[in-house]
Amino acid sequence: MNNPLRGRILVTGHRGMVGSALCRRLRRETEATVVTVDRDALDLTDEAEVDAYFASADIETVIFAAAKVGGIWANQSYPLEFLSDNVRMAMATIHAARRHGVRRFLYLGSTCIYPRDCPQPIREDFLLTSSLESTNEAYALAKIVGLKLCQYVRRQFGLLYHSAMPTNLYGPGDNYHPEHSHVLPALLRRFHEAKSAGAEVVSIWGTGSPRREFLHVDDLADAIVFLLTLDNPPDWVNIGTGEEMTILELARKVSDVVGFTGRIETDPSRPDGTPRKRTDVSLLHGLGWSHRIDFTEGLRATYEDFQQALAKDLLRAL
Repeated sequence: MNNPLRGRILVTGHRGMVGSALCRRLRRETEATVVTVDRDALDLTDEAEVDAYFASADIETVIFAAAKVGGIWANQSYPLEFLSDNVRMAMATIHAARRHGVRRFLYLGSTCIYPRDCPQPIREDFLLTSSLESTNEAYALAKIVGLKLCQYVRRQFGLLYHSAMPTNLYGPGDNYHPEHSHVLPALLRRFHEAKSAGAEVVSIWGTGSPRREFLHVDDLADAIVFLLTLDNPPDWVNIGTGEEMTILELARKVSDVVGFTGRIETDPSRPDGTPRKRTDVSLLHGLGWSHRIDFTEGLRATYEDFQQALAKDLLRAL
């Protein structure tokens, strides 16, 4: 099989945290020609635009990292957009890629695709065994559609279209919007602003008891490059650390890194989300890959990146 790390690789969503990490990794350590296209030049939800792009772009491999993403508030407020935009992007890109000769396609989903109350740790075969978490159901459904499209293309046409399901991600270039961001960047910003304002208390959503797993985005980029070296990867595979902490424990770690010395209070009137979401990473470990970046070290580096971006007025807050 041709080495996909030597050809023309399209990275969608290249300006996001995941896409930018992939571009850095590919340009630094592979022979690939990394291809990107800005959103104003190509609307991935527009089937005709996407088809025309693939008809002329001579793309050999796609890493699909584009997505409409957000935390609990954003998912609950805009479920229609989270479902329809993500499904339209996946369908337009996967179909156009297949029609125009793309032989390798790696679709990035999320571990939120798995049932709300499935056994822990979460194995790949737990998909679609029971109900999803209601607070991010729309996004999860969209990601399941993308995963299944790749599985069916592989089954029906013999093309190597496969998927990866990363756990909660963090790292440089994250989105720090006060309402739309995920839990870790939201807490980093909140504790930083509380420290700057001399506040005595920071309140966090929910009871603080849900448990979450976090993976540095540079580890994810490394895992994706690893998967692209495999001639017969799984249809989908979890990418994570297999380690977890409560949201309250996370808040305390963020507080320590930021240097906030006040109190942390929980707000049980706000939703908790899925109780636990620890991935079973034995399949990926068995293939030969495991994470390298220690969480505390990664968190410190992420906060440094946040401060630098804030000082230069380059903080992402979309």
